[in-house]
Amino acid sequence: MRHLLTVSDLDRDAATELLDEAERFEQALLGREVHKLPTLRGRTVMTVFYENSTRTRVSFEVAGKWMSADVINVSASSSSVSKGESLRDTALTLHAAGADALIVRHPASGAAHQIARWMDSWAAAGRGSAPAVINAGDGTHEHPTQALLDALTLRQRLGDIAGKRVVIVGDILHSRVARSNVFLLDTLGAEVVLVAPRTLLPVGVDAWPARISHALDAELPGADAVLMLRVQAERMNGGFFPSAREYAVTYGLSERRLGLLDDHAVVLHPGPMLRGMEIASAVADSPKAAILQQVTNGVHMRMAVLFRLLVGTQEAVAV
Repeated sequence: MRHLLTVSDLDRDAATELLDEAERFEQALLGREVHKLPTLRGRTVMTVFYENSTRTRVSFEVAGKWMSADVINVSASSSSVSKGESLRDTALTLHAAGADALIVRHPASGAAHQIARWMDSWAAAGRGSAPAVINAGDGTHEHPTQALLDALTLRQRLGDIAGKRVVIVGDILHSRVARSNVFLLDTLGAEVVLVAPRTLLPVGVDAWPARISHALDAELPGADAVLMLRVQAERMNGGFFPSAREYAVTYGLSERRLGLLDDHAVVLHPGPMLRGMEIASAVADSPKAAILQQVTNGVHMRMAVLFRLLVGTQEAVAV
């Protein structure tokens, strides 16, 4: 692996190896009073976020620091971007400053891919090695590490992913989490069902490896997992649904709907949650919910991705 830009970069074996790697990191850290491994000592990891983030940014930072990397956070609002610097110049500046990995979140779909092309061109021109690029969310396109940590959580809760039915609910149109999950879960052998109002389904969704439904109550019985999505109001121009109350009534995961799930079923949410609209507080805090487990797994999963990109071997992680 040179970069991680999309889940399409991963076949089933590669995805499974990353899930296994994440669990090895989890085991390597168990019982340690100080969460430190020497696996990335001397490496420099830079997060470049053009959008606000808590979970993704923090988990990448923690992952890098737990592997003894030097982690530097670059925020668009406090960098030369606010003075008009281009994305290309920012990326090349960080490369010249010594980045071994660039973790990029950007509101434009394809931004991480473009940075990776610039980095590869730089290396191909004989100007030295270029950093690995990790897509931490680009517009409404993809968020591959989120899909990987969701898959890890499902595997831990359900034992396996192949043959399981996963229902993804909500704002499919604007969700990079939904796109990455659909394709990764299909790669891992799951059956995926998308539940959303017609106004929140993207053009071309019929070609995705998923079944489309508009009736949440009908899809919950027999589901092994439910992934609730955040309604991304900041990306919406116009009325995609009549009101927050109507959305909650039709597509929110209420206590009543939680009762429709089988005992073994698990509830996921990438966060941040809109409690009372997308998901009831009692559901988010219930034993079926694995929302905080997702956050914990996010650190281990991003450790695995950084390790694979920067080291590229399967040597023991508990050095």
